Amino acid sequence: MWIFGRKGPSGFSACSTAEDVTQGIDGSSLSAIVTGASSGIGAETARVLALRGVDIIMAVRNVESGKKVKETILKESPKAKVEVMELDLSSLASVRKFTSEYNSLGLPLNLLINNAGVMATPFMLSQDNIEMQFATNHLGHFLLTNLLLENMKKTARESGKEGRIVIVSSEAHWYAYREGIRFDKINDSSSYKSMLAYGQSKLANVLHANELTRLFQEEGVKITANSLHPGAIATNLLRHHGLIEGLVNWVGKYFIKNIPQGAATTCYVALHPEVEGVSGKYFSDSNIGQPSKLSSDTQLAKKLWDFSLKMTKPK
Repeated sequence: MWIFGRKGPSGFSACSTAEDVTQGIDGSSLSAIVTGASSGIGAETARVLALRGVDIIMAVRNVESGKKVKETILKESPKAKVEVMELDLSSLASVRKFTSEYNSLGLPLNLLINNAGVMATPFMLSQDNIEMQFATNHLGHFLLTNLLLENMKKTARESGKEGRIVIVSSEAHWYAYREGIRFDKINDSSSYKSMLAYGQSKLANVLHANELTRLFQEEGVKITANSLHPGAIATNLLRHHGLIEGLVNWVGKYFIKNIPQGAATTCYVALHPEVEGVSGKYFSDSNIGQPSKLSSDTQLAKKLWDFSLKMTKPK
């Protein structure tokens, strides 16, 4: 339980929970996809959005775990509409299969919560031979977003409601490689540093939201895109670092956010009326935060966009 936190301009703080920041909000006319919803803050995000009436698609790698979370949500909110669909963000083929199935159902899409991720893994390659953290945390979500954009635009036009893309980044985006994104060394195992590679993928998340915002504003599309830091949270993201995980579990109850607090900023950015029309911002503790200088580099954002298009192009 995070015990420190002063309220910001939004009226919320690091201590606020996902239920706190969505209290009294009616999301019954909205549909959302939440990636990584089978555990941690993804599961809590799905639970609280469902509690507020949002129709939820849980996009998860482990379908059985997802179904258990769905059962828990329905016990609390029997009238909730929650479905589980398989999605492995480290596989571009899986992303294409998921989006094809979703779009074929003819379902609207108001909210896209790009939450899933891996953290500080040993060097490994995805099924597409791309460094795993960059592949999962950025490229998978990049392709997912692109393949769902027409659906979101159509939903926004027909419903008159603003679409929102919420990308879960991290303060770790401050601590990427010196050049930010190592375009020519994405798969360089010899110079790979797990935490810097994690920071690189999280920087890509912020840049992605910023470039989406620029494109939406050019097109006059009623969709926003924002990134956020959920806070330091003890989740299974730390499973590759046993010593750190043990230390966090020991002292974390005093200095680390719990999962309801960790999901607060995601739910705030997704649902709160205060965020309507706000795009290209980086949020922390349910308030607008301060991103790194690199994350505001428009040329870097454009270069990353073009690079990501090339990397996700069907072979």
